[in-house]
Amino acid sequence: MHNYTINNGWLEKVKHSPSPFCDQRPENTQISLLVIHNISLPPGQYGSNDIELFFTGQLDTDKHPFFKVIKDMRVSAHCLIRRDGEVVQFVSFVDRAWHAGKSSFAGVEKCNDYSIGIELEGTDYDAYTEAQYRALAGITKALQTKYPAITPQRITGHQYIAPLRKTDPGLVFDWRKFRSYL
Repeated sequence: MHNYTINNGWLEKVKHSPSPFCDQRPENTQISLLVIHNISLPPGQYGSNDIELFFTGQLDTDKHPFFKVIKDMRVSAHCLIRRDGEVVQFVSFVDRAWHAGKSSFAGVEKCNDYSIGIELEGTDYDAYTEAQYRALAGITKALQTKYPAITPQRITGHQYIAPLRKTDPGLVFDWRKFRSYL
């Protein structure tokens, strides 16, 4: 299992690639939700640097036809966990990443205000790797230590906070396995 430490909102000993697609959380906001997502760019392809380029506003839209579809999107996540378990952090946990969009959890809208978003490199249909589950569990433990309001009941998938709009991390995400590592 990976052990992570958070210092000034940033995970130590991981790659930092700051995104411009973030801002400050509303004043006096308690960080109390963890949202798990998936992403692959181009869709269904793994191992490129395209997700990092997308979240940092540097994606070459001529590289793939799908990139023209997403070229005007300004989105980010706090972290990405690649297929091999490597972690890239884009936004400090103290700040608001633009990951959830129109969303609601337990009747409270605007999940970006009070949540942390972690992307898994993957799709709704490809099983996630053991390395990803282990990295996700390690980060989750560090987050729960730093932000105790993120209880097991306040860890969810994007599909559950935006159910008519999103389907990630998908039915292949093994919630039982993930929770067993916590």
